[in-house]
Amino acid sequence: MRALLLLVAFWASFSMLALPARAVADDDVAGAQSVIRAQEQAFGRNDAASAYSYAAPAIHEIFPSPDVFMDMVQRGYGPVYRHKSFEFGEAKAEGGVIAQRVHIIDANGEAWEALYTLQAQPDGSLKITGCSLLKTGQAV
Repeated sequence: MRALLLLVAFWASFSMLALPARAVADDDVAGAQSVIRAQEQAFGRNDAASAYSYAAPAIHEIFPSPDVFMDMVQRGYGPVYRHKSFEFGEAKAEGGVIAQRVHIIDANGEAWEALYTLQAQPDGSLKITGCSLLKTGQAV
C-alpha cells in the first residue's frame, strides 16, 4: 500500500512541476499552508483523527482509518511525523491543485524536502493528495 501511495504522490508531484507556472494567489498558498501546518500539528499531538481529516478521499481509500493512516506516516514519513524544523518553500498552483515544498530538519538534524500536493474539493476545501519525501542531497 505504501508503494501505491508513493507512486501516486510522485506522479502528482512531478506532473505539477511540469505544468506552466501561474501566479499563485496569496489565499491559495495561505490555504494550502494552513492545511499542511494543521496536519503537521496534529501529528505532533498524536491526533490521528485530526491528521487524517486533512487527507483527500483518495488517501482515505488507501488507508481506511485514522489509525492505519497514522501507522503509515510513523513508519514511512518519520521526518514529517517528528522533526526539529518544518518551513515552507516554493508553491505552484494549476487547475485547483497546489504543490507546496516544505524544508524539514528531522529529529536527528538531517535535512529533507517534502513536496505536498493538495487539491480543491467539491466543497471548496483543500485536502492533501500526496507527500513525496526526499533526503536533501539524494538523487531522484
